[in-house]
Amino acid sequence: MNAWDRRFQNKTYIYGKEPNEFIVFAQKKLNLRRGSVLAVAEGEGRNAVFMAEKGLSVTAWDYSAEGLKKTQSLAAERHVEIKTALADLTDADWTPESYDAVINVFGHIDPAGRESMLEGIKNTIKPRGYYISEVYSKHQLPYKTGGPPKEEFLYDAGEILETFKDWRIIHFFTGEVTRQEGKLHNGLSHVIQIIAQKI
Repeated sequence: MNAWDRRFQNKTYIYGKEPNEFIVFAQKKLNLRRGSVLAVAEGEGRNAVFMAEKGLSVTAWDYSAEGLKKTQSLAAERHVEIKTALADLTDADWTPESYDAVINVFGHIDPAGRESMLEGIKNTIKPRGYYISEVYSKHQLPYKTGGPPKEEFLYDAGEILETFKDWRIIHFFTGEVTRQEGKLHNGLSHVIQIIAQKI
């Protein structure tokens, strides 16, 4: 059992059952109501379930089997269907041009695999599709309101902009937000948000 399985194995949804505020904003802004969505590092399923409730066909990937069980439980509770798959984002099978959107909410992985993950995400999104993400920035550590305790696992705004420099940037923000998400994301935080469209 890995650390994420241990974190997710109890019945409490430690990040809550409600979607991330930025995902709610992005879905409304883009009026996403049909098509396919891949939710990576999806944890207990709150964002995937929200997207499914809006009428989208959703697949959730996570490194934790326990998290995916809770994703399916939440989907059943909300009367939607979600496909789930156990995935290591540092070595995933990114099928080209398969999804209309990929969402990544606080998906902080081993930095050695982050470039590969982002390239995989770019590859698996269909033309005209979207990458939608909110992650903690490298300025998050002193806030102590969530996220990894090591700076190398946090994101750099310049890195993200460089990665998506050939896409249409619809929304980009880095700075302070307040998040109240279950037990582990609470209070003023420093994040990076992006909505980018594949050209």
